[in-house]
Amino acid sequence: MNASHPTAPGGGAHPAAPCGDGTRAVRAGLPEPVKNEPTLPGPVFAAHFHLPGDVEGPYTYGRETNPTWTLLERAIGELESPGEAVETVVFASGMAAVSAVLLSQARTGDTVVLPDDGYQALPLVREQLEAYGIRVRTAPTGDEAQLAVLDGATLLWIETPSNPGLDVCDVRRLVDAAHAGGTLVAVDNTLATPLGQRPLELGADFSVASGTKGLTGHGDLLLGYVVCRDPALAARVRTWRKVIGAIPGPMEAWLAHRSLATIHLRTERQWANALAVAEALADRAEVTGLRYPGLPADPSHKTAVRQMQGFGSVVSFTLPDRAYAERFMAALHLVEDATSFGGVRSTAERRGRWGGDAVAEGFIRFSAGAEDAEDLVPDILRALDSAGGAG
Repeated sequence: MNASHPTAPGGGAHPAAPCGDGTRAVRAGLPEPVKNEPTLPGPVFAAHFHLPGDVEGPYTYGRETNPTWTLLERAIGELESPGEAVETVVFASGMAAVSAVLLSQARTGDTVVLPDDGYQALPLVREQLEAYGIRVRTAPTGDEAQLAVLDGATLLWIETPSNPGLDVCDVRRLVDAAHAGGTLVAVDNTLATPLGQRPLELGADFSVASGTKGLTGHGDLLLGYVVCRDPALAARVRTWRKVIGAIPGPMEAWLAHRSLATIHLRTERQWANALAVAEALADRAEVTGLRYPGLPADPSHKTAVRQMQGFGSVVSFTLPDRAYAERFMAALHLVEDATSFGGVRSTAERRGRWGGDAVAEGFIRFSAGAEDAEDLVPDILRALDSAGGAG
């Protein structure tokens, strides 16, 4: 095996000297330097590995371990929980990671608490859990409403900020209440990214995310991950990955690791752009229900300031009706009409077109990219003017 490849899987992050997020991002997960070898080894394409004699060693079969995953898992762990040894498991998609946590920890007869205003696929997850005889309770993200339905639960699933409504809940308060009753806590950290929020530092047992979005930021790969401190919990998640085979391809894993080097630069620009867009929209009469946790007037701002280092790239708002929203989308020049979020190119969509979110027909989910704010904000305001004039 190439000398610059890691020697052990599992994603345990190596505690390092204190440094800033930017420095950490460009160094995360890199192997020790070896003369004449690349800084970040290329993807390892292997279904099997040389394995004479007894089954031992870190790499045996491609559904279980891969050196490219190991480096990526180590890097994600270093970003999610700097300076601590944690366990990271990468998956083929965010939903594979979500499913692995829920279905590896809950059993028939257990109770799981989900948000009722979370990601669009969660109702499908609920159906599957209930088909397996797992009871599901739901409550909104805002105002820590899940506290009221925690009693006797095996696992609490938190999504903060919520997608697409952008409510923020007090993670520490929920964690303390959950742990007091013996309930595990998982936090979907997709929207915030590890640079915006660190659930493990807030006491959560699992930090889970779709790496498809802000983590990798280029809209060109699917990825998910789970990070936790407890090796036993991680082992169950890792076994679930082996059983269902929801593994990332080596090229996707390598591209994701390559992309991490710029996460600090990308998120700084995206978050600044999101705030600029939100501030501009706040002055528009046709815009209602504006949400962005970074706005001082936002209902979630005080909670977000306590637990987040950055407020994300997503802004949500509502236009008067479906036709108005569709005219607005059609008039945009610098914003792509696409689903997902967190990419370097700004995207937006009329979220109601999917039919799975409890939102108004004119609801827009906007994700700020890395364009110049001096170009992006005028484009949005011009599109609003055009949509209004066409009415």
